[in-house]
Amino acid sequence: MFNWFPRSPEEPQASGYCNKGFIQDWGAFVDRFVDSIAANGPSVQAPTPSEQTEPHPTIVPAAERVVAIGDLHGDISKTQRAFRLGGLTDEQDRWIGGPTIAVQVGDQLDRGDNEVEILYFLERLQKEAAKAGGALYILNGNHETMNVAGRFRYATAPAIWEFDRWQKLACLGDALKSKCNCSVQPQHHPTIATPSDGPKIGMLDAGTKARWAALSPGGPITQRFLAKHPIVLQVGSTVFVHGGVLPEHAAYGLEKINRETQDWMMGHKGQHVPRFLSGRQAIVWSRDYSTEDTSRVDCEALQRALSMIPGAKRMVVGHTIQDSGINSACGNRVFRIDVGMSKGCGGGNPEVLEILQDSEVRRLEERKGPQPLSDQGGSPAPTRQTVKAWLRDMLSMQQPS
Repeated sequence: MFNWFPRSPEEPQASGYCNKGFIQDWGAFVDRFVDSIAANGPSVQAPTPSEQTEPHPTIVPAAERVVAIGDLHGDISKTQRAFRLGGLTDEQDRWIGGPTIAVQVGDQLDRGDNEVEILYFLERLQKEAAKAGGALYILNGNHETMNVAGRFRYATAPAIWEFDRWQKLACLGDALKSKCNCSVQPQHHPTIATPSDGPKIGMLDAGTKARWAALSPGGPITQRFLAKHPIVLQVGSTVFVHGGVLPEHAAYGLEKINRETQDWMMGHKGQHVPRFLSGRQAIVWSRDYSTEDTSRVDCEALQRALSMIPGAKRMVVGHTIQDSGINSACGNRVFRIDVGMSKGCGGGNPEVLEILQDSEVRRLEERKGPQPLSDQGGSPAPTRQTVKAWLRDMLSMQQPS
C-alpha cells in the first residue's frame, strides 16, 4: 500500500504531498504503467543499473531439460507459439517450464514489426523462469549487433516507428513523475537524446532518430535488453551461439568475447564494434556450420573448436534458415535451429530443439511427437539443396562485413 505521508519524525514532509515515500511509490507505478503499454501486456520491474552491468554467464551446469529456440525476427505471434511448443509457457504466455533451461539463440530484431514487444516479453519470462527454478538465456545475434552499430537496413517501417512510440512513452513517464512537484530523476527511462554524430543525422526521420538513440551503445534499450545478454553460452556439454564458434573464437576466449561485447553495448568502449563481431567469419555472422547443404559444412573446424572448449560435445546455431527444419550435421555435433518462422523470413511453422539429460536431442514440432536427433544414430540433414537455399547461400556471400 502506498504511504504518501512522512514515515518518521526524522523524515519531514516534502513540499506539497511529495515526500520521499510518495516519490518512490509514484515512480515505480509510472515505470510499470509505461512498461506495460510498451510491452502490450504485463511487464516486470526494470533491472537496476547495477543489475545491467553484472557479468553474464558463459558456462552453466547441465540441466535435466534444455530447450533451444531459433531466430525470432520481430514476430511476437510466432515467438509465443515457439515457447508454448517447448512446454515453456501456457496459453496466457506465463512460464510453466519449471526448472527447464531455455536458450534463444539471437536475432530478436529486424524483419518483423514487434521488436520492442518481444524484448519485453523475453524480459518478463526471464524473471518468471528464475522464480520457478529454471532459466531463460537470450543470446545476441548479428541483427542485435548491427542495430547497436547503427545499421537499420533490415528494420521494417512499423518497427522503426515502434521505437518512436517507445520514446514518447518514456517521455510521458518522465512528465508524469514531474507532476508530484518535485525534481524527480527517472530511474529506468533515461533521458533520451538523439546522437549528434553519425551520417546526416539531421536528415533522419523521427522514428529512425528514436531507434538510433535507444539502440546505440549506452542507449536505454541496449542497456536494458541487449547488453546483459551473452554472445555465446555453454550449458553442460552444449555450446549455443548465433552464427558459430570458429577455432579462432575459441582461442580468443568465449568469456572474453562476452565481456567485451557487454562493455561495448553499455557504451564503455565508444562506437567501435569489436572485431570478432564484424565480417563473414564473425561469431555472429559465420555460416560455416549452418549452410543447408551438409557437404559444405566445415566439420573439421567444428571439431577443432569443440575440442578447444572444455566439456563441449555439440554446438547449436541459428542464423541460416533450414528449409528442411531443425537438423544436424557433422555426425550430430552441430544442430541448426533457425527455421525461418518469422513472417519476415518466410513464415515457417515454429520448431524447437529439446535436449534431455545433456545427451538425448529431439526436434519438437506442432501437432507431432518428438523426433529424436540423438548423438547415437540421429539422422543428419538431407543433402538436397533447394533453389531457395542456393539463392540464400549466394546472398550470404555478399553479406556486409
